[in-house]
Amino acid sequence: MSVTLTPTPAAPSPTAQTAPRRPTRVLALPEARWAAAATALFLLALPLQLTGAPAWTWGPLYALAYATGGWEPGWEGLKALRERTLDVDLLMIVAALGAAAIGQVMDGALLIVIFATSGALEALATARTADSVRGLLDLAPATATRVTPDGHELTVPVAELTVGDTILVRPGERVGADGRVLDGASEVDQATITGEPLPAPKEPGDEVFAGTLNGTGALRVRVERDASDSVIARIVRMVEEASETKAPTQLFIEKVEQRYSLGMVAATLAVFAVPLAFGTDLTDALLRAMTFMIVASPCAVVLATMPPLLSAIANAGRHGVLVKSAVVMERLRQVDAVALDKTGTLTEGTPRVTDLRPLPGSDLGEDDLLALAAAAEHPSEHPLARAVVEAARERGLTMTALVADFASTPGVGVTAVVDGRTVAVGAPDRLGVAAGMSAGSPTWRLVRELEASGRTAILVVLDDVPAGVLGLADRPRPGAAATVASLTELTGTAPVLLTGDNARAAAVLAAEVGIQDVRAGLLPQQKLDAVRELEEAGRRVMVVGDGVNDAPALAAAHTGVAMGRAGSDLALETADAVIVRDELTAVPAVIALSRRAGRLVVQNLVIAGVCIAGLVAWDLIGTLPLPLGVAGHEGSTVLVGLNGLRLLRERAWTQ
Repeated sequence: MSVTLTPTPAAPSPTAQTAPRRPTRVLALPEARWAAAATALFLLALPLQLTGAPAWTWGPLYALAYATGGWEPGWEGLKALRERTLDVDLLMIVAALGAAAIGQVMDGALLIVIFATSGALEALATARTADSVRGLLDLAPATATRVTPDGHELTVPVAELTVGDTILVRPGERVGADGRVLDGASEVDQATITGEPLPAPKEPGDEVFAGTLNGTGALRVRVERDASDSVIARIVRMVEEASETKAPTQLFIEKVEQRYSLGMVAATLAVFAVPLAFGTDLTDALLRAMTFMIVASPCAVVLATMPPLLSAIANAGRHGVLVKSAVVMERLRQVDAVALDKTGTLTEGTPRVTDLRPLPGSDLGEDDLLALAAAAEHPSEHPLARAVVEAARERGLTMTALVADFASTPGVGVTAVVDGRTVAVGAPDRLGVAAGMSAGSPTWRLVRELEASGRTAILVVLDDVPAGVLGLADRPRPGAAATVASLTELTGTAPVLLTGDNARAAAVLAAEVGIQDVRAGLLPQQKLDAVRELEEAGRRVMVVGDGVNDAPALAAAHTGVAMGRAGSDLALETADAVIVRDELTAVPAVIALSRRAGRLVVQNLVIAGVCIAGLVAWDLIGTLPLPLGVAGHEGSTVLVGLNGLRLLRERAWTQ
């Protein structure tokens, strides 16, 4: 057959070919429906009010907006009050009703809409995370082929498999259960479990995991774990347990506001009751108390926090970082240790040809060697074969070769007749024996040299004689070393590398990017244990990862960050933030941005505190007119709000 090496679309990954579970629809959530109704009513009433329409046209619409958006948080607040807790939800509803009582109906309705929308977004995020955790089970097939003792094959649900059963895994199928290979040879893509970029060769005695993708060979596997105890099922449980046991988070201001609001309510009652008890006129006492409540209300204190954090979120979003909430943005500034995944996080996640080594006497140049290997590998679907073909395209080796008698042997490599010459490409330890490669030979030394440098070596044999060796590796992302250096400077501690890949490849990458603490060959549970060990030592750990195997650690960490393009659905939903463009340098940048937001919050709290203290003192010592009190209160609120918007500037990110 004729082969032309021209650019073609990359083959979709097995993950991409799997039909995803339908996510929860937004309007399926009651919180979202009530928030949408409140928003629609507000948007209908607002133009009527602003254009001077009669109050009877927009008043009922505002009232309905109050009811639809406020009843649920109000009810939750009343239930909390029964348990002797002053809930922030209830305070916001009371503030909205208070605004309406003094004629600020639109302001109160806007507060209701914002609060209802925030609750709806939180409910949606929770639902989508639950969807992804459940969807992880879709990686494991619903059925498997069980082989009976008399050799018959039966298709059965995987839930019916028991320890000791034998199953047949055909080429291209997903493994139905955790077990050990009894017979056959193949290569299995275990990226969902270990994160390794290349399929792992499997022979009798090797362990396989449910949900991993079989290559071109057939395997007979003895089941060693029930479906409920498989590695995939355990990952689901670990993510759920880590999410549930992670300490409940609040914005710092919410913790302050709880105590502040209780004190403000008590002080307002005292400002009303004490003068009244000493004979002050009821109207004067009530007016002074209302003025006190307005100027002492925590609006400016609340706005001291939210605008800087929301501005930081918006700025990060413009630069390809999705921070999921203000709480996450506040937590980012507390990070003092970072754990990084290897494949797909520090590296690109796909193998690339890095070395072309024709052997002396082969009469081949680098391009000739690569062209022969690419022609032979072209029909193969193996990731290494695709890397070789892609390298030929990148070098512009557009060629037409006659390729015949293509054959692929799992764990060994491929053979083909290219322009009448027999070409074999594959594992040096397998092909080399047949081609006469012996320990100490130049070919053997070249293979060991490449492997010692962290490369995967591929031997090219031409007419039963070694012709050259190709070196392949998963390349570090651009800026990986700079990112590690920046994170070390920001946190005071060098990042830790947590990977399921082999120790040699991990050590080579770590040396290249500047990491000393390397923990390789880790399963998801071991990554989770490593994060918990750091947290128990008092560190606030950020985990940066991309795969299903990273999800438990992402869920348990102080802050989890997922790589967006290469990230699995579960990692993206479990993480607190997502690097949408896979720009690794954005990780230290968003930490620095969060710290700037924290400093701005402190500035705003000082401004708000000074304004509130001055107005309260005026009201208690002298006579503060209500309009002036409202103006002073709103002025301080606007001031801290505008100060927080400074983080929208481009300089806030680039600095």
